[in-house]
Amino acid sequence: MKTDNETMQLALELARRGLGNVEPNPAVGCVIVKDGTVIGTGWHERFGEAHAEVNALADCVKNGYDPVGATLYVTLEPCSHTGKTPPCSQAVIDAGIAKVVIASKDPTQLAGGGIDALKQAGIEIEVGLCGEEAEKLNAPFYKHSRRRMPWVVVKWAQSIDGKLAWTHPPTEGNWISNEQSRADVHQLRKRVGAILTGIDTVIADNPKLTVRIKGETVDRPPLRVVLDSQLRMPWDCNLITVPDAPTVVVTTGQTAQTEFAQVEKLESAGVEVLAVAEYNEHCDLQEVLAELGQRGIQQMLVEAGPTLIASFLKQNLVDEVQIYIAPMILGPNGDADISKAINTLDDYQRLKDVQIDTFGTDIRVCGLL
Repeated sequence: MKTDNETMQLALELARRGLGNVEPNPAVGCVIVKDGTVIGTGWHERFGEAHAEVNALADCVKNGYDPVGATLYVTLEPCSHTGKTPPCSQAVIDAGIAKVVIASKDPTQLAGGGIDALKQAGIEIEVGLCGEEAEKLNAPFYKHSRRRMPWVVVKWAQSIDGKLAWTHPPTEGNWISNEQSRADVHQLRKRVGAILTGIDTVIADNPKLTVRIKGETVDRPPLRVVLDSQLRMPWDCNLITVPDAPTVVVTTGQTAQTEFAQVEKLESAGVEVLAVAEYNEHCDLQEVLAELGQRGIQQMLVEAGPTLIASFLKQNLVDEVQIYIAPMILGPNGDADISKAINTLDDYQRLKDVQIDTFGTDIRVCGLL
């Protein structure tokens, strides 16, 4: 028989299976126990589909068990509103569950209130078991719910000597990271609501900034965001000509006024132009994040050159870092030196909760700031 902590750990493990598929919803796992036996498990598998509690209750039926009188362990407070699916709190009540153990409360006004509904139905409630782990699992959801700001992930690929690009790309291509690492980046893109880059990267690399995973269709492509304080956007770039995802060009209010013809041309091409305040002759990053947060962007990925990456780090706007390190020393063949850009920081920054993985011969270092 599992302890309460072991059972909630199982629920957290189930919740992790939904990461990358449920955003902007939180990843939630659920385990139902009766007479010391796990009779049903479930997790929120895909955005717009059944939540963890409903899936776990269905699993009970599938396994031939009656959930009446059982204890339900769930990583997040059951929702109490009708959205794309009915309220989970009512499903729990209708199933005759006797006790609900909840890792963390729902911080949103819309979905919160499930605990009160369960209590009013006479169900025993326990809150806080593995709560810190549950909040960490859905850190972007909690940050956006509480501060209306997106969770910022900064990603780059580099050689061992800190170069982000080739001076003269070899014949096989200009990639520093290998194919496995690049495939992992698309999984990262899949989880976010927006991908941000700078105009210099657009001019130099002409990226698509789309999610491309073999055999998968992307239902909700991330918003492509370009910081372009002088409106230098090339008209033949992929962010305009490849309409696989929406594009927003962010510029300063002054530029938007003086270059109104450029603004109209971009808008006629289906590109939104967003004007923000100026900060040190560039777009104000704080205001950019606030604007995206108000639009419901919960997670944002920064894929940019060293100068813009350093700006985010210098202003303490980064929540998570993912670095892909390739086993090569580019020396004079390398360009865009990340180490020189980061040397502009006022102080060192230490990563927390560090995770190191390998993709072929590449190494990925992930951590929180």
